[in-house]
Amino acid sequence: MDPMMNALIIGASGYTGAELAAYVQRHPHINITGLMVSTQSADAGKLLSDIHPQLKGIVDLPLQPISDVSEMAKGVDVVFLATAHEVSHDLAPQFLAAGCVVFDLSGAFRVDQAEFYTQYYGFAHQHPEWLKKAVYGLAEWAAPQIKEAQLIAVPGCYPTASQLALKPLIHKELLDASQWPVINAVSGVSGAGRKASMTSSFCEVSLQPYGLFTHRHQPEISAHLGTDVIFTPHLGNFPRGILATITCRLKAGVTAEDVTQAYHDAYDDKPLVRLYDKGVPALKSVIGLPFCDLGFAVQGQHLIAVAAEDNLLKGAAAQAIQCMNIRFGFTETQSLL
Repeated sequence: MDPMMNALIIGASGYTGAELAAYVQRHPHINITGLMVSTQSADAGKLLSDIHPQLKGIVDLPLQPISDVSEMAKGVDVVFLATAHEVSHDLAPQFLAAGCVVFDLSGAFRVDQAEFYTQYYGFAHQHPEWLKKAVYGLAEWAAPQIKEAQLIAVPGCYPTASQLALKPLIHKELLDASQWPVINAVSGVSGAGRKASMTSSFCEVSLQPYGLFTHRHQPEISAHLGTDVIFTPHLGNFPRGILATITCRLKAGVTAEDVTQAYHDAYDDKPLVRLYDKGVPALKSVIGLPFCDLGFAVQGQHLIAVAAEDNLLKGAAAQAIQCMNIRFGFTETQSLL
């Protein structure tokens, strides 16, 4: 394998794109060959560090308008799509046809069900063959598949926190399936993206649930957990982070020790999940860091699990880089820690 690989970041001007650029820039095996934005973007031609001043002197590269994909793909090994789902849907197959390995951070290839896209995303999916081939990049649970994949669909931020908390319990068959896990999760406003809108304006945001029974992350979580859940997202008036509080029912006879064992079996060798043996995590523990922190409490048959992550990092950019490290055989935490 060539020690230096070339990477393109599409959608580089957004919050996630900027985090990706910072990680890739300090990766010893990856070279940024282009930071791309849409042709109509007001950011085209600017330096990334003009828009995100924290990157001054770190990533002083220009944002270029997307051009002909076959031209852009020349000499490129890795493509990160930090783009809207309909843009990823159109671009990913073109980069894949050019032989690139694609890490898509949108929802365009996360669920292998065509009807999921008409119902929750409002478009008819045109690439069923890539829906089948795409690997869902929940890094701690899919490493063998990621190593072989050409298209990695990086999970959503809410699904990452929710699934990391629930998967060990489902895997060890500790939950009473007659009661659906109830996930209440709160995200900072950066989850809505960088474009200004009234719904995500700091002065307008008040703590509020949204998408009750209709949010597209609910079927994504259910599909990949293999069990039904109730998922209610909330928007909080803080910039970044996700805190998910999940209520479940344990099977009769399952103890707190069994739950502890399940989490340790799942994550003791996983460097980006941190377990709390006492207490539960807070957002301040994970902001700016690539970890998902997990804690829980048990009373009788009731379990409350809490997951905290930075929605832009473990919920997006850091998980994409983690998947890339797994895919190409680098240390899993390379450039993340």
